[in-house]
Amino acid sequence: MQIEMGLHQKAGTTLPSFVRSYIVTMRPYLLFVSGITGIAGLAFASEIPLTRTLLIGTAAFLSYGFGQALTDCFQVDTDSLSAPYRPLIQGDVTRTGVLWVSVGGLTFCVLVFALCNAWNLLIGFAAAAGLLTYTYFKRKWWAGPFYNAWIVTALFFMAFFAGGGSSTDFPLLFPALVIFFGYANFVLAGYFKDIAADRATGYNTLPVAYGRRTAAFVSHLFAATAVVCAGYVFLSTGEGRLPWHLVAISTFAGPGIAVILLGQVRLHKVRTDVHAHRAIVPVVNGYILLLSGLAVRCRPDWFIPLMLFYLAFAVTLAERPSREQI
Repeated sequence: MQIEMGLHQKAGTTLPSFVRSYIVTMRPYLLFVSGITGIAGLAFASEIPLTRTLLIGTAAFLSYGFGQALTDCFQVDTDSLSAPYRPLIQGDVTRTGVLWVSVGGLTFCVLVFALCNAWNLLIGFAAAAGLLTYTYFKRKWWAGPFYNAWIVTALFFMAFFAGGGSSTDFPLLFPALVIFFGYANFVLAGYFKDIAADRATGYNTLPVAYGRRTAAFVSHLFAATAVVCAGYVFLSTGEGRLPWHLVAISTFAGPGIAVILLGQVRLHKVRTDVHAHRAIVPVVNGYILLLSGLAVRCRPDWFIPLMLFYLAFAVTLAERPSREQI
């Protein structure tokens, strides 16, 4: 079976090969980033049936991949230099095909959230518009991490509202700040691996504009804010918590904070793009562990599933196609 996905796709591409290439484009190892963000939103919401929880969690999990593939359609210039292995650069798929599949996938995810809470249609539309315009803001040194972070934070709120959450359940400011600054830090750290490519293609990111040293200090501020806000949430567990509940929280939060600190130390020592992944890997691990701690704070019975979730992330991350790209 042949499919026509655009003018520059390799001849003879079949549907199965397109699917395989598209999955690579989605970055399977990073689906866990949006997945844990949605899980955190559900954890702070009301109790809902398991089937509904799994449906919302699946939509959150897939949303990063669809969104990443969508933004890749507008960043072929820099990706061709920093990530030539990607299917879009290789010509295994085209922007036309990836664009339509991504839009369709994101539409499905938003509809899942919206069917659970109509307000999510508005939030989802805003987030989709944010993805479409992200490339413009990535070129601005002062905007990229913040612009990307608000979109991911919107996912947290969409999952929260889809789960029947109310602002009276728990003050959401500090959990939202953990996600906002934690993800902004991941974005900023990620720029360290693409400095040469971004400079050559006109992406004036913070490391390009002011150098690695200044960008590292800003990253430290992002990381510190996320950790402090998470600490406030963890300390707000209330009275009457069982000791094993505190152990469950610490099992995620302790290593999460430790690897975040490790990432920050390594980030400050990055001298070349090719070695930046040594710092980025701990940063993304810390984000997932910290949010897992937030989720367990509200849902201690999710401890085992979240442990399995993190194990699956670690295995998938280790199997990424390019060691230097995160």
